[in-house]
Amino acid sequence: MSGIGDYLASLVDYLDVNGTLVWDALQQHVVLALVPVVIALVLSLPIGYLAVRYGWLYHPLLNLSSLLYAIPSLALFAVLPLLLGTRILDPLNIVVALSIYTLALLVRTVADGLRSVDPTITQAATAIGYRRIRRLVSVELPIALPVLFAGLRVATVSNISLVSVGALVGVGGLGQLFTRGFQLFYSVPIVVGLVLSIALALLADLLLVLAQRALTPWTRAGVSTR
Repeated sequence: MSGIGDYLASLVDYLDVNGTLVWDALQQHVVLALVPVVIALVLSLPIGYLAVRYGWLYHPLLNLSSLLYAIPSLALFAVLPLLLGTRILDPLNIVVALSIYTLALLVRTVADGLRSVDPTITQAATAIGYRRIRRLVSVELPIALPVLFAGLRVATVSNISLVSVGALVGVGGLGQLFTRGFQLFYSVPIVVGLVLSIALALLADLLLVLAQRALTPWTRAGVSTR
């Protein structure tokens, strides 16, 4: 027990001395993880719609997204400064890389979500006068929300994990605590970074679950009537 007590005391001392550093790393981690999700979501909606609207685009777009997601993250982080003309330590490199990965995930999610909508529903909406864009926004996307949120949850948690890899090129939010701990052979910052990363992922996932429940009340009603 004394060993655990001593380790907890070391954690408290570390946070007392390095609290500002840890807080700054956590803030950077949140921005680097969530901004790409927003960017990718905005881009994936029209791309996923096009994949469903024009069936011949479906497989090429999904195959391309699979290829993009297969690119090793560290290699992409290293190559992007050359392609973008940015500095190695520019956070923009991480944002662009994670936007690519998230877009690769969400294009398939959006397309599959829209394809899951019952054709009779879209036909009924068309019959009562809904034009294509209004039908998409008012009928198809709301019905596809459970599938979209499932993809968003995976993409968000994945991004929170991948941000730490950016520490290997100098920008990585909480990942900086990992590299510092390994360099100093000191486990306390590693544990702090790990716990905060897990907590951040759990919090983000919980918020998305709550958002889904708020935006899809009919799914709860359907479950309660069984």
